[in-house]
Amino acid sequence: MAELSTMARPYAKAAFEYALSGGKLDDWSKMLATAASVAEEPKVAELLASPSATSTRLATVFVDLCGEDLDQQGANFVAELARNKRLGLLPQISEQFETLKAEQQKLVDVVVTSAFPLEEAQEKQLASKLSKRLNREVQMHTSVDKDLLGGVLIRAGDLVIDGSVRGKLAKLAEVMNQ
Repeated sequence: MAELSTMARPYAKAAFEYALSGGKLDDWSKMLATAASVAEEPKVAELLASPSATSTRLATVFVDLCGEDLDQQGANFVAELARNKRLGLLPQISEQFETLKAEQQKLVDVVVTSAFPLEEAQEKQLASKLSKRLNREVQMHTSVDKDLLGGVLIRAGDLVIDGSVRGKLAKLAEVMNQ
């Protein structure tokens, strides 16, 4: 999938820079998310793969399916992607756009998995500490996984902090087996 990410990067950067210059990051975020959802629909993916579909037809169908969620600039972006046969990259473009947006806004999505539901005070304390460590505003998403036994598993982008009992036992077993 690295190849798709590489091909999507210039489009994501162009969309991001355009949205940033116009102060429309949230609007573009919504437009790209909608377009990415449309691109992932099986019938649309089939149409995108069709050799008989012209770029004009693809762009028209795509814009119609997105409806009111696309403004004129969004429609122009879709048309450009269609001309370059890159509509299938919309999920990757949207993902990379969101990464650039989060970086610009100094936000980070953090997924916290714990063995038991966290109390509100624990969530606030954890969010505060992560915010200081990552030097970003933290948006926490929590889930429960009974298999962890205890502790938490924290994922923030590429960073993974395994403070779970299961993780510590696995590390202990690895050291003992050497």
